[in-house]
Amino acid sequence: MPAIIDASGAILGRLASEVAKRALKGEEIIIINAEKAVISGNKEAVVEKYRHRRQIGNPKKGPFFPKRPDLIVKRAIRGMLPYKRKRGKEALKRIKVFIGVPEDLNINHEKVERAKKRVEDISSPFIEVLELSKHLGWNHE
Repeated sequence: MPAIIDASGAILGRLASEVAKRALKGEEIIIINAEKAVISGNKEAVVEKYRHRRQIGNPKKGPFFPKRPDLIVKRAIRGMLPYKRKRGKEALKRIKVFIGVPEDLNINHEKVERAKKRVEDISSPFIEVLELSKHLGWNHE
């Protein structure tokens, strides 16, 4: 049975490192509500940093940086893993990230974990991953 983590209000970097450690230990993890995770820091500075990341490289050869919120979260987790090695690739395959809560996933709400470090614990400004995605040009439905 995979661990289900609700990313609502979770600080992205802290969530990513926690999930990466658990995946390397062999645990399967499902992250729901990825668009509600937050990135701490000045909103304009964070948006500019991610915009710059998207502009680096060649559109045909990469590096490719995502616009979608679930893929931004998965990319942050990938950054915490040795993803070019066998154990890192296997750990990344054990992680599933979803926008919202998928209907086909049978979730018992008592078994949903919340990330340890949350937005309530910080006093600095922050931006939600959904808002960042919209600034990067993601058009959903």
